[in-house]
Amino acid sequence: MPLSAAKPPDGATLFKQQCATCHTTNTSDPARQGPSLFKIVGRPAGKADGFHYSAGFATADFVWDDSRLDAYLANPQAMVPGSIMAYRQPKPENRAAIIAFLKELN
Repeated sequence: MPLSAAKPPDGATLFKQQCATCHTTNTSDPARQGPSLFKIVGRPAGKADGFHYSAGFATADFVWDDSRLDAYLANPQAMVPGSIMAYRQPKPENRAAIIAFLKELN
């Protein structure tokens, strides 16, 4: 019997399982260990109101886009030295699904 095609990863589910412990997706909940990711795409890095960022973000001079989010999710410390985020997502398809979900929040 042939195997059915693998179902692509669901970004909302991945976010809930892997990111929601530290991040919210709205501005009404208080910040957690990480900032709210509501409207992250297009936002300057390290600039969410009311959140105290790690030293690595003090000098960050870029705007979050697909490629920067992908690099950050793959290896936060390589993307932003001094970042304290411990999470890494090694699978490109999972990173893409999470980023697609985050883009829906814009």
